Amino acid sequence: MAQHRSAEKRARQALKRRARNRAVRSHVRGSTRAVRAALEGGDVASAQTHLREAEKIIRRAASKGIVKKNTASRTVARLARALHKAQHPSA
Repeated sequence: MAQHRSAEKRARQALKRRARNRAVRSHVRGSTRAVRAALEGGDVASAQTHLREAEKIIRRAASKGIVKKNTASRTVARLARALHKAQHPSA
């Protein structure tokens, strides 16, 4: 356990930060899951709405440093590509 006052404070801050980061990360996972579920169910309109929301959530998490920028871009691109395939099955 921390011995100095400053170290105790840093430990408290780390706990708060960890809780916030975990919440945001799970929110990101949930939003991507919603898009995938809508695509698997064949509901393209719902998937499009979920994708718009998920992209906002993912990009915000990237801007806060919770998810790396490239990881966020890759995730959004993969979801968008899956939606595009669902919208244009022949392409």
